[in-house]
Amino acid sequence: MKQSPFIVAIAAALLAACASTPAPVVSNPPAATVPSTPSVATVDVTGSEPALQGGSVSAAQLAAAVKAAPDQRSAQALLNGHSVYFDFDQSVVKDDQRGVVEGNAAFLNRFSSKVLVQGNTDARGSREYNLALGQRRAESVKQSLEVLGVKPAQIEAVSFGKEKPRAEGDSEAANAENRRADFVYPQ
Repeated sequence: MKQSPFIVAIAAALLAACASTPAPVVSNPPAATVPSTPSVATVDVTGSEPALQGGSVSAAQLAAAVKAAPDQRSAQALLNGHSVYFDFDQSVVKDDQRGVVEGNAAFLNRFSSKVLVQGNTDARGSREYNLALGQRRAESVKQSLEVLGVKPAQIEAVSFGKEKPRAEGDSEAANAENRRADFVYPQ
């Protein structure tokens, strides 16, 4: 239950992002910093917008920030810590997760990089079932990227099933954190 306030904060941030208007395009490049920890990226898009933090960003904000980044390293730093989360036993990319997919598609289309999409599950279910579900999740994200113009040769989809949990425990909050697809870019 320690993560309940975290989940409430994420939900509030997502609702707030839905109600806001997209940030205007600015001709000045954004100030970017490469984070000291690889799980969170901070960038000020307009100088007055809040920093982009893992998970609490709209599609327009993330895609615009990636497109405006001065170089590949800065753009890639924006994407660190952003995963696509799924409902229990589902592999469909939800509407509220499309921003992460669109931001990664903007990066891949701009820099022609390659990405490894890693599908993950919570601990419920057999190892075999979870490996298959994780693969369906990774493939679903891959298909979404392809619809947004990313070449299939740029994307590899793999499953880790329940083998790489992000959160330990069997609470609903931990399970929700583990039902995800991660984007891994070569260094």
